[in-house]
Amino acid sequence: MKLEFSNNGVALEYAGGRPKIHVVAESSRFDLEERTASFGEAVISFAQTIRETAVTRPLVNQLVRFATSVGANYCEANDAESKTDFRHKIAICRKESRETGHWLRMLTAALPESAPETRKLWQEAKEPNLIFGAVMRTVSSRKAPSEDT
Repeated sequence: MKLEFSNNGVALEYAGGRPKIHVVAESSRFDLEERTASFGEAVISFAQTIRETAVTRPLVNQLVRFATSVGANYCEANDAESKTDFRHKIAICRKESRETGHWLRMLTAALPESAPETRKLWQEAKEPNLIFGAVMRTVSSRKAPSEDT
């Protein structure tokens, strides 16, 4: 079974009962709203394959919470009411994508056999983090002192 997520470059494939995550290099990976939503979907699919233990349960809960909130907060940023509101919501997106990387790292520590899959997801979490940082710098540099609409 193979699941592909459009515009985000992540494909999840089940081979022999184990998930395999592939990062797909595409030039059409520019729709950040779709990319963040698809990333959340990929993390959910991956999380459903993790065996539940006392250690993995809270890690998976946190991972899913943060990975899915990146896209939700990006949608909120797109509907921001002011530049200040937009900047704030993009900053939240950046923090959430960075924290997603943290939870992937912790999950890798708990389940070393998941490292190939978590590394690919970590890379996919890192790229929007860098994009959100660039957006924040651009918005900050364009702000007029008396204008915030």
